[in-house]
Amino acid sequence: MKPDRAMSLLGLAVKAGKVVSGEFSTEDSIKRHKARLVVIAEDASDNTKKKFKDKCKFYNVPVFIYGTKNTLGHAMGKQERACAAVEDRGFAGKLETLFGGSAEYGENSDHEAD
Repeated sequence: MKPDRAMSLLGLAVKAGKVVSGEFSTEDSIKRHKARLVVIAEDASDNTKKKFKDKCKFYNVPVFIYGTKNTLGHAMGKQERACAAVEDRGFAGKLETLFGGSAEYGENSDHEAD
């Protein structure tokens, strides 16, 4: 894993308007089939991790447990964040490569592009 590159790329995706963060927005993105990849902070609550792993499994969205809430929030230029959803295939694919390519659930997100 290359944490600096992955978090830098996440920040770039945020600036491009391709990331939503926070539990409500991330869940909404998954349900609307917009999420291409979900990142959950390692120090998120067990309930939050289970909730998003289950949702991502159901909707076939790759999910990664990575970084801390502080690291995730800092990469996005915000306060602490427990989770985030990347809504762009290009960014999601590159992040998946940087995270090591082994998502907890879902092989690929083949939802229609917006």
